[in-house]
Amino acid sequence: MLERAGTAIAIAAFGLVALAGIWMRPLLPVDETRYLAVAWEMHLGGDWLVPHLNGVVYTHKPPLLFWLIDLTWAAFGVSETAARLVGPAFGMATIAGTAVLARRLWPREPGIGGRAALVLAGFGFFAIYAGLTMFDGLLAFAVLLGVLALVVSDGSRRGWIGFGAALALGGLSKGPVILVHLLPVALAMPLWAGTRAGPMLRGLGLSLAVGVLLIGLWLVPAMLAGGAEYREAVLWTQSAGRISGSFGHGRPWWFFLAMLPLMLWPWIWSGPLWAVLRRLDLRGERGLRLCAIWAGSALVIFSLIEGKQVHYLLPTMPAAALVVARAMGRAPWRARPAALVPALVGAFLLALATGWAPDPHLARQAVPGWGMALAGLLFLALAAAAFRLRGLRLAALGLGFALAMDALFLLSAAGSIQDPAALAAAIAPHDGAGIAVLGRSYQGEFSFAGRLQNPVVAIGDLAAAEAWLAATPGAVLVAPLDRSHPQAEPAEVIAFRNADYGIWTAPSGAAPPVTPP
Repeated sequence: MLERAGTAIAIAAFGLVALAGIWMRPLLPVDETRYLAVAWEMHLGGDWLVPHLNGVVYTHKPPLLFWLIDLTWAAFGVSETAARLVGPAFGMATIAGTAVLARRLWPREPGIGGRAALVLAGFGFFAIYAGLTMFDGLLAFAVLLGVLALVVSDGSRRGWIGFGAALALGGLSKGPVILVHLLPVALAMPLWAGTRAGPMLRGLGLSLAVGVLLIGLWLVPAMLAGGAEYREAVLWTQSAGRISGSFGHGRPWWFFLAMLPLMLWPWIWSGPLWAVLRRLDLRGERGLRLCAIWAGSALVIFSLIEGKQVHYLLPTMPAAALVVARAMGRAPWRARPAALVPALVGAFLLALATGWAPDPHLARQAVPGWGMALAGLLFLALAAAAFRLRGLRLAALGLGFALAMDALFLLSAAGSIQDPAALAAAIAPHDGAGIAVLGRSYQGEFSFAGRLQNPVVAIGDLAAAEAWLAATPGAVLVAPLDRSHPQAEPAEVIAFRNADYGIWTAPSGAAPPVTPP
């Protein structure tokens, strides 16, 4: 049953978990809030060529995600829910595409498509990150389409054109990083597909030309409209900065290796799986060679790059799912060691519920105690299920883990503290007069939640902030209380993320506005 209807079950289960997450979990700062802020400014200003954040040109990412969010708003009206459906939609498409690729690689293997779909949806890492409003879900789908183009068309001209279109889709999703995922797969076709080097290089040249042409339809007008600074950032600064780690997220070379046990949970926590993996014929099966090159090359390259985030490897998860599905066959495995992960999380949450907390920021989110305890029991129930589930039913562990993580936001103060809605609602009435943030770089945390139509002023100096507030009628100043802030009593204090934020309002009849230095 699970094999025959596996693809439909996997898509439906992932979709339901993602919908539940949209209901239970707020927009997560700073990434999700920032991306909706950029889409909101694109919606307000109507500039679909050059994205903006807080009134400034946004060079960090290409525009595809913002386009899709704005198209969703055009169809269904502006809402947080509509915007947050875009990411999960691509997650569902990636699950479906993985099933198609599995059947193409192993056409004589019964049920391989359904198994691959369930394995992918059942990775806890995929179930969580593919449901977020981020670029990696779009990139994963583009990478999958590129691999499918090479496999389905077997190196034909049509296949290389399709590969070029996938490069363009990935480039518009997250930039040149698409080459890290797809270029090694294409260059290694003589190893996994038996393609001769000459035709492969000619086809790859055609693909690159197609990709550059399609991306150029946006990039050339955008560079002309965005000016010299935008051109430099898009063509060089962003990619170089991420490779060097100058944009943050610098981690040691072994970071991804250390994270693999969690990223591949629960499937690789099965002893029988490892026994089967050792017996697989890597030399004799092109599908296994393809997956090894696909996932292995990305792992090596990203390990050598200074800046690292776990979600950078999301586009490699279909390759891992294909290998697990091929190894699984019809064996009703167990994965009892997989119980360790939810058991540890559950025990930690129960400890928080009793009042123990290693960090004051955790303590303030661990209320009410009964809610935190209930969340802990959900994870312990998953741990107990790990002892009983076997075979494809292990997918329930990963999907259940994602669901329990979302429930944690609903059952505890973590949801309200991470949600920018309360702070945004308090400052939104002052949008026309002026809103300033002191002491932190503003990343658009409140722009969409408050439906702000004017840029927020970022001020780094307390004296300048107080002068700006005193001289700006009807304005409001927001500052975290754990940093430099006005000594006057704030009109309101709201907890957001890891701090209490004070809100100070300008006195009536203030002098004309001044521009902060």
